Amino acid sequence: MKRTVKIEGIDPVGIAGVADANLKIIEDTFPCEIFLRGNTIRIGGEEKDVMVVEEILSEMMNTYTRKNKLNTNDVRSLIALISEGDYQRENQEPVILYTSHGAIKPRTKGQREYYELSKKKDFLFSVGPAGTGKTYLAVAFAIASLKRKEVKRIVLTRPAVEAGERLGFLPGDLREKIDPYLTPLYDALNDMIPSENLKTLMQNRTVEVIPLAYMRGRTLNSAFVILDEAQNCSTMQMKMFLTRLGPNSKAIITGDITQIDLPRSDESGLIQVIRILKNIDGIGFSYTTESDVVRHKLVKEIIKAYNNKDRENHHE
Repeated sequence: MKRTVKIEGIDPVGIAGVADANLKIIEDTFPCEIFLRGNTIRIGGEEKDVMVVEEILSEMMNTYTRKNKLNTNDVRSLIALISEGDYQRENQEPVILYTSHGAIKPRTKGQREYYELSKKKDFLFSVGPAGTGKTYLAVAFAIASLKRKEVKRIVLTRPAVEAGERLGFLPGDLREKIDPYLTPLYDALNDMIPSENLKTLMQNRTVEVIPLAYMRGRTLNSAFVILDEAQNCSTMQMKMFLTRLGPNSKAIITGDITQIDLPRSDESGLIQVIRILKNIDGIGFSYTTESDVVRHKLVKEIIKAYNNKDRENHHE
């Protein structure tokens, strides 16, 4: 039996050890052949041995991600515990993406439901307050999908709706005026992809970060498309976006319906689609609440206080 294990977002030497020392420890324990090529480990041998080695390698990556290091004693301990069936995993949450900063996993009940829906739906709306990981996890889903070659490119977009300022009054050329609105998307990408790799991906347009207005007239095939801050889309902009997707594409649309910057007379495209698309198969809706906030612990209390204030005003 032959299996391959991908090392993603981690230095392969951190797993294999200097001169493949960690892999040699495993080979000395199991009658398997183990080869490292680039970021791929190939395992060959009897099925029962290969399956155990694959599990050991997976837990080696989890240990490295958690501790930011892995030594030979860690490897020997994992071999002993897993071989005897005594290993207790510290966290059973699925890993969405391995990065140099650690593994990205769903951390709350709402995020777990979001993750599960992302695997089943080609169109997924993620609605909830700030700080619940809507955008960050969507970017992680997209990068993981690109690495698995399920899509050929990633397109991230958001409407450039001003919160109190007009673009014309801001300094700089069009790109300089628009980039501040796209910063949260760049932040997520920079957190998950090494800067040199990201620069290359953006130069060859494997990854694009663009204002929503630039989506008009395009058809996106084999793409993972993310629309962020969708509560600030007009109804026509939302329809335009949703009709851009071609075959083999996925879309995640994120938004917070409590933070709409549109004129009061304009209906939010996000609110409209929640109403008119909720019964279509293949389209999913994920809702997070203040209990799913993963920013500073006080952010959760701030959101709760504002929600209570809104309820009081509604009852007055």
